[in-house]
Amino acid sequence: MIKVGITGQAGFVGTHLFNTLGLQPGKFERIPFEDGYFQDEDKLKNFVRSCDAIVHLAAMNRHHDPELIYNTNIRLVKQLIAACEATKSTPHILFSSSTQEERENLYGKSKKEGRKLFEQWAHINNAQFTGLIIPNVFGPFGHPYYNSVVATFCHQLTHNETPKIEVDGELKLIYVGELVNEIISNIQLHSVAQSQTQSNTLKHCETKQIPHSSTIKVSDLLSKLTQYKNDYFEKGEIPNLNIPFDRNLWNTFLCYIDHESFFPYHLKLNTDHRGTFVETVKLNSGGQISFSTTMPGVTRGNHFHTRKAERFAVIKGKARIQLRRVGTNKTMNFYLDGNQPAFVDMPIWHTHNITNIGDEELYTIFWINEHFNSEDTDTYFEKV
Repeated sequence: MIKVGITGQAGFVGTHLFNTLGLQPGKFERIPFEDGYFQDEDKLKNFVRSCDAIVHLAAMNRHHDPELIYNTNIRLVKQLIAACEATKSTPHILFSSSTQEERENLYGKSKKEGRKLFEQWAHINNAQFTGLIIPNVFGPFGHPYYNSVVATFCHQLTHNETPKIEVDGELKLIYVGELVNEIISNIQLHSVAQSQTQSNTLKHCETKQIPHSSTIKVSDLLSKLTQYKNDYFEKGEIPNLNIPFDRNLWNTFLCYIDHESFFPYHLKLNTDHRGTFVETVKLNSGGQISFSTTMPGVTRGNHFHTRKAERFAVIKGKARIQLRRVGTNKTMNFYLDGNQPAFVDMPIWHTHNITNIGDEELYTIFWINEHFNSEDTDTYFEKV
């Protein structure tokens, strides 16, 4: 089992990495980290001596004072190195650098110089270091106006703000789930190599360029997200999710909606002498549609997905749907009644369930956007 610590654990990438490592408890032990450790030498020392690998994500990305960005990022690198030297610890350090290394800005300079400082430490102490040059990262839970323009646009469109394009450049993007997989692969590769060879035969320092997985102009990105908003908010329509980038962008967009005020989304009920007709899912791609009945008092679900988009539509009976973002304590409750058919869409990384709170059978239609085989599971059980 590899003991992994993450500086910046509570940040955008750190949260996804921490949660994903938790899905493989037999392979990884997560060593908790808090930002306050950088203000407490003893806690920082205890942290580094407990880790086989440290992913250094803690950094300042944006501030009106570029000098503060530079000084903060260099200070954090030096503090981590000092803690390792003081405890004679030599964990494998993985450092998140940026494609901005070669740009003429102090943020890029702080990343490049921070990487060089870690390389020097690794050579002197016979330790292992991996520098990761990372493109622009997007995904659920990124902070608007800070992490990426994707986060900013998603927040603005779902909160009735007007997005503005400053520079219509070409974005080279990687989805946060793809980046996390790259980081975990590098942790595992080093661990395997170390177990099979003497540590002094391993390459001390490596710099790896993490490839972007998609390219899109800022204006095209905004156009796509605006279409998502118009179709979804006005018609409850789900876009074509056959392309991985579109699926990842949709899952990102969905997480910025104010779920407590938006759901349940009431469907149009068409009634005539024959009975009633309701469209429960309007979509532009395939997937799986299923139907269930649930007896009074019974709960289904209590699991979450990391990739699948999913919809619960109640067409008969009374239900309570609960959502809770993994790693948090806040539970959202939605009450649906088949007399006014409605749905709730499940954002990824949110554990969810549905309970029959009525006196009759509950009828629910489920839609999920993609099939996964048994060896490529996307469902993880956890109670709301």
